Amino acid sequence: MRSGATKKDIGLVRVPGAFEIPSAARTLAETKKYDAIICIGCLLRGDTAHYDVIVNEVTRGIGQSAQETGVPHAFGVLTCETLEQAIDRAGLKMGNKGFEAALAAVEMANLKRAISRQPSALRKGKTTPVRRKRKSRS
Repeated sequence: MRSGATKKDIGLVRVPGAFEIPSAARTLAETKKYDAIICIGCLLRGDTAHYDVIVNEVTRGIGQSAQETGVPHAFGVLTCETLEQAIDRAGLKMGNKGFEAALAAVEMANLKRAISRQPSALRKGKTTPVRRKRKSRS
């Protein structure tokens, strides 16, 4: 909202766990109703390898959704060792990673809009020859 959005411009979708974030993000992105998707969640390491599997899949899924839909996705999923570390990264000692993800989403949406407004020979399928300077023979 500090960047000019209103409450009605912002949709909030809750998912049961971090593993479901990529699926929800893709579903939202495919509607083409959103300029950007902000993925916020938290994964706490436990005593099993489950954490590593979920972290990798959530990261891959969010990136893949962004690439395949063309809608910017901001990554605000905390990957933490302890609950204390998560709390610190969510707004106490180590900044607010959710706020940072929101700023990244706004910047990427604005960048995408700016790029799409500029005429480009590359977008029209044309190529521009590159000329090289000849070395002078001395």
